[in-house]
Amino acid sequence: MIKVKVGLRPIVSKINLPTVLKTTILPGDSIERLFIATQVGEIFYIGNGVIRTFLDIRPRILKLGVSGGGYDERGLLGLAFHPEFYYNGLFYLHYSLAGTQGPGALSESINPNPCDPRTLNLRWINRETQYDHIDTIEEWILQSNGQPQKRRTLLNLRRPFSNHNGVNSLNFSPETGKLVLTTGDGGSGYDPFNLSQDDLEIAGKIIEIDVGKNISINNPPIVTRFNELPITIQETLMVMAKGVRNIPGISFQRFSNQYIKYAGNVGQDLVESIFSFVHYNPIPVTQLIQASFMNSEPDKERFINFGWRGWEGAFPSSIIRGCTENSTLDEKTIAYYNEAVALSESRLQPLTSYFHKDTRPDKFEGTALTGVQAYMGKRIPGLTGSVVFTDLARKESQPQVRGALAYTMVRPNSEQNDFSVIQTDYDFGSQSAYYVSLGTNLNQTKLYLAVYGSMKVNDFNQGKVFEIVP
Repeated sequence: MIKVKVGLRPIVSKINLPTVLKTTILPGDSIERLFIATQVGEIFYIGNGVIRTFLDIRPRILKLGVSGGGYDERGLLGLAFHPEFYYNGLFYLHYSLAGTQGPGALSESINPNPCDPRTLNLRWINRETQYDHIDTIEEWILQSNGQPQKRRTLLNLRRPFSNHNGVNSLNFSPETGKLVLTTGDGGSGYDPFNLSQDDLEIAGKIIEIDVGKNISINNPPIVTRFNELPITIQETLMVMAKGVRNIPGISFQRFSNQYIKYAGNVGQDLVESIFSFVHYNPIPVTQLIQASFMNSEPDKERFINFGWRGWEGAFPSSIIRGCTENSTLDEKTIAYYNEAVALSESRLQPLTSYFHKDTRPDKFEGTALTGVQAYMGKRIPGLTGSVVFTDLARKESQPQVRGALAYTMVRPNSEQNDFSVIQTDYDFGSQSAYYVSLGTNLNQTKLYLAVYGSMKVNDFNQGKVFEIVP
């Protein structure tokens, strides 16, 4: 793969942690605008070189950064504009609701121990009281007076832990016209309740929502499983994929008359993975529920399974410990051997992976995947037709933290491919630069990068947004 070098052109500075970068054309406008959603609940757009407020829902957002040293994975996580937004003004939000803080599903973080079956077969019990928070997915409308207003709630999801809620979690499919929701496995580590592989659990899935169906329920119940939803809501949902740990959205790339779908899965301890697929067979939620009721298996031909928690990318999920004989080495124990065997043939292989430890001179040691976007522009010819991805922070970049930008290509034979690091020329000086999100415009000819100077959500106004340029 060729080496690519790009520039970073600053667009806006001194904003809060930017989680979503999207573009759309406002009703009555003629120019595509860049919209920036921040984790704390603000949505801005750039108009005539000036940053303007589109919506501020900070009072609706759960209080962030109270525990965990200021680090938080909740907040405003998803923003998507309806494909007909210019005409109907509809857009969609995913965020963590204020006033819903709970004690968590477990009193402490549990890591699997292959020698102790009790740590491998945990169950999430007392869900109505033992949870961390509630996420909501809502439909809003931009009124004729230019003021956004909430129309209805699509889903209310009870989440077991504070992390793995997804980010850039709402995107419309140009293939089906449906809203695609990407949910993480619910958090903690190693998916302790194995929610991602349970067909009835909403956690750990990629879900298609038919927002065009007329739903009479404006305030749906708070749920964790598909079968807890009213039938009228079940009928709007299809499961596109499962086996997801945590996912920074989904990107669609058109080739001829079909779309390649890209989705990244954030790793546990070993590896970060980018997956791609073209053909898939989404399963109606009503069919999954019926199969469970009949104690039978639904038709799962071409049903996408990323393999988590048995697999972390292309590797069986492992527990890493320091070697007792040599502190410079690690020993790795397979966490869920039987699950890895059971999923070995049915899971999707990643398109490419990058590692948390990698001494190769032309690679980097990653921390967490934060963005995956297809690029179809021609201004950066080395990237045309590729999929670009970002990592939060290169491990080798201390003491000044720097994120990583890289790309890969789909092979005609659908085999796994290598990746190449994209060099950037921007000087961040002595400030840290965590790469927190990646965005594109409507026809995927531009790329936008969001950078933050801290990983604490309450360290305010340290965000910058750039356009990636030749």
